[in-house]
Amino acid sequence: MTLMKKTSLALSLAAASLLNVGYAETQERYIVKFKPGKGQGVAASVAQGKGRVERQLSAHDAMAVSLPAQALKALERNPNVEYVEADVKRYMMSETIPYGIPMVQADQLSDAAASNTLVCIIDSGYDGQHEDLNHNGAVQGTSDPGTGDWFTDENGHGTHVAGTIAGVANNVGVVGVLPNSNLNLHIIKVFSADGWAYSSGLVAALDACKAAKADRQLDNMVINMSLGGSRSNRTEMRAFEQAFGEGVLSIAAAGNDGNTRHSYPASYDSVVSVAAIDENKAVADFSQQTNQVELAAPGVGVLSSVPMDSAAKSDLTVDGSAYASAMMDGSPIQSVSGDLVDCGTGEASCAASGKVCLIARGNVSFADKVLNCQSNGGIGAVIYNNEPGMLYGTLGETSTSIPSVGISDSAGAALKASLGRADLAVSTDHYAYFDGTSMATPHVAGVAALVWSHNPTCSNSEVRTALASTAEDLGTAGRDDAYGHGLIRAYDAHLALASCTGSSGGGDTGGGGGSDKPGKGKKNR
Repeated sequence: MTLMKKTSLALSLAAASLLNVGYAETQERYIVKFKPGKGQGVAASVAQGKGRVERQLSAHDAMAVSLPAQALKALERNPNVEYVEADVKRYMMSETIPYGIPMVQADQLSDAAASNTLVCIIDSGYDGQHEDLNHNGAVQGTSDPGTGDWFTDENGHGTHVAGTIAGVANNVGVVGVLPNSNLNLHIIKVFSADGWAYSSGLVAALDACKAAKADRQLDNMVINMSLGGSRSNRTEMRAFEQAFGEGVLSIAAAGNDGNTRHSYPASYDSVVSVAAIDENKAVADFSQQTNQVELAAPGVGVLSSVPMDSAAKSDLTVDGSAYASAMMDGSPIQSVSGDLVDCGTGEASCAASGKVCLIARGNVSFADKVLNCQSNGGIGAVIYNNEPGMLYGTLGETSTSIPSVGISDSAGAALKASLGRADLAVSTDHYAYFDGTSMATPHVAGVAALVWSHNPTCSNSEVRTALASTAEDLGTAGRDDAYGHGLIRAYDAHLALASCTGSSGGGDTGGGGGSDKPGKGKKNR
């Protein structure tokens, strides 16, 4: 997974503008390191070779030059030159924009006015040290003696949710729906590492959100609840009804059991229920389908923040070509380099000493394959799928000392046909791909807050209606139980609110929790 990508603009294009077209087409940029006191003579040699000095680096006895390729050898042989090297380009570094951000039109609205709005996240906490999350005064929280400090997150779920809502545009990692550190966040930690809480705890969290809104003197609040369960609760239902009547807009996950059962709090009339779709706008197979589903949003393969160094990523290159890979769950963090060796299905011995084993999926567990490679002296294992698609696997409880990854069937066939030099790395990361209606919910909560920030006099009911009425219809024409009214669209909802009156209305616009599924499904063989 590449989290920082090159943009198309170099940091400096000034030198190119100094050259005429014919001249520029024949020049290359170099840095010339010369002997002390010999810079003037070297500059003359550059000019003699029909080149030019672009920049003096006097403190380093060096200069940047543009030079025709045919003049390079002569300059390298100059007795006053220590070395000549390429003046390599440097590029602006930027975040990955997860596919869900443009899909919900979050990139079409500025969040400059978001300081008038509060999003209260009821979840597992917030990594207070994360490089890509806001740490200014706009982020506050409520700690609980039972679950711990709000700015910690043993589970990772809440930090992932927060990144989707408000991942910061700071040239690293990812960006959220509202990326410019203007949005007010309040974090309520109801989950510890075990990942469950009582409905009474959720009611208390709702009260804490309302208190935070009052303390911070903010008019509008959205509550994100990427959580749920299969049984309703009267106290909980009445609490959310009351909150809606007080102007709060509550958003919750429809659930991940892939059935037609209602999940709560999403299925209360006063709460917006959110289904999950993939990057092709198809409903996720795990997304619960009920008559309470109201909106749909990206919830499959969503990239966002997780607590620092709590995730892992893998990188595989063979003879300089990169191949997509997925770390085997349980693989040690390690980097190795060595020749690939074809070890078949990894059941028998192979000449793996000092090499990276290329192994086909099948017959025995992934753990046994990696252990066999290791016992034969292998330094890493690459296991390719025996069916179409990427291989996501686990070593279970087995401990190994060499890194291991899965790759697709097509990548495996290509590598088997042309074994080469492999560079394999499994390293820690601060970002991860999660699946779940939990991941769809913060897209909707973020968009609701973004739209509301542009239309602060609108009521929660008007915002809710606008989100539903402007959603992109998916699936069966009109509202359906899989997609609700469809894919949420920020810009279209903003336009629909141009003439809002601020009046409240009915709580239900036809619309959706269960445990969530972080990451891809892992297999052990």
